[in-house]
Order: sequence, then C-alpha cells, then structure tokens
Amino acid sequence: MPDPTDPASRVAAERAAAAVDPAAVREALLALLAVASVTGDEGPLRDEVARRMTEAGLATRAWDADPEELAHDPDFPGSAVPRRTLPLAAGVLRGGRPGPRLLLAGHTDVVPAGDRGAWSLDPFRPEVRGGRVYGRGACDMKGGLVAALAAITAVRASLDPADLAGEAVLLAVPSEEDGGAGMLAAIRAGYVGDAAVIPEPTRLEIVTVQAGAITFRLTVPGRAAHASTRREGVSALEKLELLHAALRADEAVRNAAETRPEMRALGLPYPTIIGAVHGGEWASTVPDRVVAEGRYGVRAGQVAEEAADELRAVVAAACAGDPWLREHPATLEVSGGRFSSAEVPAGHPLPVALADAAERALGRRPPFVGVPYGADMRLLVREGGTPTVMFGPGDVRVAHAADEHVDLAEVVACARVLAAWLAAALTGHQG
Repeated sequence: MPDPTDPASRVAAERAAAAVDPAAVREALLALLAVASVTGDEGPLRDEVARRMTEAGLATRAWDADPEELAHDPDFPGSAVPRRTLPLAAGVLRGGRPGPRLLLAGHTDVVPAGDRGAWSLDPFRPEVRGGRVYGRGACDMKGGLVAALAAITAVRASLDPADLAGEAVLLAVPSEEDGGAGMLAAIRAGYVGDAAVIPEPTRLEIVTVQAGAITFRLTVPGRAAHASTRREGVSALEKLELLHAALRADEAVRNAAETRPEMRALGLPYPTIIGAVHGGEWASTVPDRVVAEGRYGVRAGQVAEEAADELRAVVAAACAGDPWLREHPATLEVSGGRFSSAEVPAGHPLPVALADAAERALGRRPPFVGVPYGADMRLLVREGGTPTVMFGPGDVRVAHAADEHVDLAEVVACARVLAAWLAAALTGHQG
C-alpha cells in the first residue's frame, strides 16, 4: 500500500493542489447547474459530465443501468420516482504501478425547484453573486461533483500517470435523492475500492458517521358520525394524535440512548416527523379515516429494516393501549427510499489521511462529525465494502431550499484537498 506520508507524496500533493484552476471550477459549476437534472431525468447531465471526464484525459465509461433489473436485487434501497433508466458515468485515472483504488463519488440528481416565486432567480439559470454560485443543486451536490472533477483533473495534469501507484475513479451516479439506486448500480458494475470520498455538503468537515431514514404511511381508522352527535363516532384524527404522542415519546428515548459524541453533538440526530396528513370528507362529519406520512430516523449502527421494526413496535404498543385501536389497529407501511446508517472509525486511515491533506492544503484540520441524514455513503460501506467518508463544500441547511447556493471559494478549497489526498495516496513508496 502506498504511504501518503512519504516526502515524494507530499511534493506530489502540493503540485496537485496548486493545479486546481478556480476559473475552470467556476465555468464547470455554472455549466452543470444550467442542466436541469431533477431526479429521474439525469441523462443530459450524465452526458455532460462524461464529456468533461474525457476532456480531462480520463478513461471514460457512460452507461445506462436497468432499474427494473436492479429492483430485484436483495439490497435494493428503494425509490420514489418512476424511471426507465439509470444513467451513470465513470472516469478512471490509471497509474503505472499496482496500488489502491480510490473513489470520488457524486450524485447528478437534484430535487425539484419548488415554488419559483420563492426564488430570486431562475433556479436553472445559475448566477454568481458575491462569490456565491446560486442555482438548484449548487450545494446538493453539483458543487461537490465539480470539486471532484477538478481534483482528478488536477492530478492528471500535474503528475505523470506512470509515476502513480493504483488508480483514481470519478463516479457520477443518479437517483441519490430518492434512495440510492444509482450508487447500487455502480457497485454492482464493479465500482468499489479501497477508500472513497463523497463530496456532499459538509462545510468542509469530515463526516465519519451518517444516520439514515425511512419513510412511512400510517392509516388510522375511525367511525363516522354526524358532528352534532360526535360522541357516537370515533375520530380518526384524535386517534392519530394518540399515535403521534407515542412517536414523540419514542423519539426522545431513541435520541437519549445515543452515546457517539459525533451524533450527540447534533442535538436531535434521529428525528421523527409527520409531514403530511390526509383525511376527512365533510366538515360536519367525524372523520373515519386519516392517513399520515412521515420520516423516521435510522440510528447509527442500524440498517433500515431494524429501524422499521422499532417503528412497528411503537405503533403496535400504542394501538394495544387504546380500546378502539386495539380492535381496529392502525396499519403501517414503509415505502420509498430506505437509508441505512454507516460509519467509519475516527482512527481509520481514510479520515486521518484526508484530514492530513486538508490541514496541508487549507492550513486547518477539519473535525470529524456526524450527520442526521441518509446518503450514498452507506451503500459504499455496506454493499460495496468500501470505507467511505463525506467531505464537501456547502452547508446542508441551504440544500433543497429556494436560492440554494454554494461558496465558490469553498468548492475550490474542496477540490484542492481532494487533489492533495489523491496525489499523496497514489504516489507513496511501496511498503
């Protein structure tokens, strides 16, 4: 395994970091943001990224995976958007000697723009304002994808591939926002390695622990009656209130049980939320059916199905404690994307080497942190057997929001760190 502390590796890392071109980063980010790639329609952006991979001198493959075939995979992570294809691209920089295989992986899909009236610009006509790039996907995660492309381009431009040991792979995958089918397709196509970095928006902090989430639909029965004789009926809405209280109590217990400092620092690492409620047919009729849809956190160390079992147990216990629901229990469905958790030990060589590269490139050492949301990290770790962390530009608090943006200087800084990490790892002496 190459040694990234070798003096030659340090020199190579400095050269690669210096080779990142801020003007090229700006141009690429604006170009990618101008391609609307809402989940389910990533093909045109995949083609643009593949073209840029080829121009950078990478051995490029662009292909379409079959979502129907992938849906039969026992580890299929679920999806929420109907689709006929999964468009992927991979660019490879191969060294002249045996060595590690390192991955930079980013997703090409973005969430819908939402209410256009809430934006101060057209979300798919990006603009630069005060050093920030605005547009749908700027933060989540085209800024990170461009940083990864700039990093591998800088390594290719500043170092002789014959002097490299191993290979660097840039992956562009679809469908992260609705479950991660694109990443699973890449894994099944053989794109795994010795280490991976996903440049999701982390404010240039290193994410070593990632929580997860599942989505659920809760159907609560009642008994209809005229409003003037409401005691003759059973309000499904009131029974939902009972179940909601049970879910809030469960949320408190699950979060209080967490001991990992990275997750405790978040305050509420495993939130439960009911985000949509539908029910009732007439203002003066006791509602006999209410449907609630929500999100349930997957705790660190858990897979999605274990969290689903916990959720089922909470609902079952609440129903058992109520005379009406005991005889007419609510039904629970878990559907859509299933995001398990994932983690890499803080002492693992990957986050340590990445922190070393960041300290040299930026003059400060980033902290190791946890995040309360799901990402493709868990698929590379669990299904791909690839140690993975997240490290990228942008703040997740502006992701999915109107006027989404990323600091251009932060994208450049991320690219320099990733370039330094790749160069150091691929030029170390053989140990």
